[in-house]
Amino acid sequence: MVNYLLKITAELENLTNLQPQGGCDDPNFSFLFKVKCGRCGEVSQKETSVTLSETVALPAGKATTNLMQKCKFCGRDGTITMIPGQGKPLTDEASQSGKYAPLMQFDCRGYEPLEYVFCSGWKAESIEGTKFDDIDLSAGEFSEYDEKGECPVMISNLRSTFDVVNTRFEKSKSKPSYFLFFVICTSLDNNNFFFLDLPDGFFR
Repeated sequence: MVNYLLKITAELENLTNLQPQGGCDDPNFSFLFKVKCGRCGEVSQKETSVTLSETVALPAGKATTNLMQKCKFCGRDGTITMIPGQGKPLTDEASQSGKYAPLMQFDCRGYEPLEYVFCSGWKAESIEGTKFDDIDLSAGEFSEYDEKGECPVMISNLRSTFDVVNTRFEKSKSKPSYFLFFVICTSLDNNNFFFLDLPDGFFR
């Protein structure tokens, strides 16, 4: 199991708060990307679509996932489960500094996500507060005129990345407690006692 965090950035001209139409956890927003098989390395020819509102039941138990797909090359099954609550809008400040904004996290088993595709269903607002809805980024850019601010607005140079998330590290950060761990090492001649102050969950 590997978690990947999708991050995006773009050049925003007189715009801020770029995000899916219903927010970063929009249940009807479709994420399009290719997948790479973890066993044979085969990359899908077409993009895969996952949506928070669409789930399928796993063969065992009562758990669900957002995608269950078989590799066409080696036949291995893989799943991708979306983890909401990780996204933030791309602000004008982040855009100007070249920073990426987190959009959605994916729990991937048997697959690696690649080549995110920007499509329709976005929203943003101008620096003056004018709202722009149903923005289509499938062409790679968006341009309009803000009558309130009397200036052009534009989205261009779209970029994305899938970053591996260290879930163990994130878990340890959320629990900063420490415990005193005793290690007893016995040698042939005498007993030596060592006291190590280790993070909670270090050996998990």
